[in-house]
Amino acid sequence: MPYYKLLTSDERDELLGHVQVFLKEKDFEGCGGLEITDEIRLTIAAQACLLLLHRDTDYFPLLTSILVYPSHYFALSSKSLPGGLVQEEIEARQGESWGRGPIVLSWDDVLHGAADPRDGHNVVFHEFAHQLDGESGATEGAPILPSTTMYTAWARVLGREYRRLLDDLRRKHHNVIDAYGATNPAEFFAVVTEAFFEKPRQLKSRHPELYAQMVSFFRQDPAHRSASDAS
Repeated sequence: MPYYKLLTSDERDELLGHVQVFLKEKDFEGCGGLEITDEIRLTIAAQACLLLLHRDTDYFPLLTSILVYPSHYFALSSKSLPGGLVQEEIEARQGESWGRGPIVLSWDDVLHGAADPRDGHNVVFHEFAHQLDGESGATEGAPILPSTTMYTAWARVLGREYRRLLDDLRRKHHNVIDAYGATNPAEFFAVVTEAFFEKPRQLKSRHPELYAQMVSFFRQDPAHRSASDAS
C-alpha cells in the first residue's frame, strides 16, 4: 500500500490501530477458489481504514463480511424498461457493497488499486465509501456528517457538482471525476471519494468547494500530503 508512505508517523500509528480492530471484527471469505491470506486481509483492511482516520466513527457497523474473488466476477443485474418490463443480464464486476450485508471485491482489482495511489481508481475506497454512505439509513450520497449545520452546504455543493458532471458528459468535456459517478448520487459520492484520495490536487484545483466538503467529512487533506510528497 504505497499510500501508507504519504502518512505522518502519528497517522500511521492510528491507521495500524484501526486495522487491528477491523481485522478482529470483520470476517473474510474466499470465493471462486481463492484462499484468504494475511496479505489479502491486511491489504483490504489498510485501505478501508484509511477512510476512518481522524474521524469519530465506528468500524463500518453495517458490514458483516468481505467476500473476495480472485479477479473480476460475474453477477446477474436487472433494470426496468418502459412498459413494466425488466431486463436481466450477466455483467462483470470489480466489487459491490450491500447495505446490510457483505462487500464483494476482486483481489486483482484490489491490488491494482493499491499499487498506484494516483490513478484515481481504487475499488476498496469506492465500496467502503458506499458503506459510510449507508450508515445514514439510505445509500444516496449523503453520509452522516460531523455536524447538522453541514447538511445544507453538502447538498448544495454535491448536488451542483453532480449536475456539472452530467453536463460535462453530455458536452463531452473533461472532468477529473470519473464518468461512473454520473450513475446516481450514491455512485457520485463513491467516485469522488476515490478522486479525493488519489487525485486530490486536481480535485482541489478544479472543484474547490467539493474538495472542501470532503475535507470536512473525512478530516483529512490529501492534497497537502500529495504536495509534500512531490516536494
